[in-house]
Amino acid sequence: MSMAPSTNGFLLLDGGFNLIAANDPALQILSFPSGADRIKQPKVFLADRVRTTLLDHGNQDAPAFVREFKSGKRRYICKNFRVDCNGHYPVQPAFAVLLERTAAESSGLSEISEQFDLTQRERETVELLLQGLTSKEIATRMKISPNTVKAFLRLVMVKMKVSTRSGIAGKVAGSRPNA
Repeated sequence: MSMAPSTNGFLLLDGGFNLIAANDPALQILSFPSGADRIKQPKVFLADRVRTTLLDHGNQDAPAFVREFKSGKRRYICKNFRVDCNGHYPVQPAFAVLLERTAAESSGLSEISEQFDLTQRERETVELLLQGLTSKEIATRMKISPNTVKAFLRLVMVKMKVSTRSGIAGKVAGSRPNA
């Protein structure tokens, strides 16, 4: 069974980062490239993958979760949340972990935004530009004037040292990881 691209993985861990529960997409994400159906002991396998893939052991005080990781050619954002169930369960969950797939465009755009120090509004403008929208359509979506959109795009062009809208798209495309 193949996983839909928008399906998120979910894990529930105790305070020692031991697995309490996980959904099927989490197993599919963390078992790639092997099929999830080939994993003989999913709970043991996932516990190992949490420790080797999702925890950042670079922190000297205590392990922390990575923010992003790759599974094959796909990138995932790892969001973790502390959980307190006030003694209502035999094993107290300590962390809920959400694995969300990122789009290649947003990954490249994040790198470009940092590299060229784009503001949030400049980044939003570039994001809409990459969707093929005109300045007028971008203005409507952002609830600003078309002239403001053009000003944002000019600022982005100056920062990226390009002279056209397609130059912006080229910079973003060039920053994507090799597929």
